[in-house]
Amino acid sequence: MIYKILSLVLTAGILVGCNHNGSPAPSDYLKSEGADIFMLDGYVYSNVQRLEWVKETEYSLGEQIGEITKQTTNSFGFDDGDANILPVGTKIYETDSPITIAVVDGKEIAYMKQVEG
Repeated sequence: MIYKILSLVLTAGILVGCNHNGSPAPSDYLKSEGADIFMLDGYVYSNVQRLEWVKETEYSLGEQIGEITKQTTNSFGFDDGDANILPVGTKIYETDSPITIAVVDGKEIAYMKQVEG
């Protein structure tokens, strides 16, 4: 009986598909073709550089807040420091705006933290 309950709880947890913070999980994005995400501090960040308002936003680069440590397209085990497109070693910086910046070969790429609600 305990195994059935444990199995049910684990299955429900997998089906919910959210991080511990209630925000979208990597699996919510990785099933979409063209997804470009990374994870930092339990949050998924998604590439937003094509959005017009992002192109028009002025910002100042702040402190480094992370670095990509693994590249993977597998949502199982996708964790802090993982990215599906950004190369290992990419530095992640905060800004004085809602935008977070990844720097690849001197090029700044805009991302935003994805949160529910």
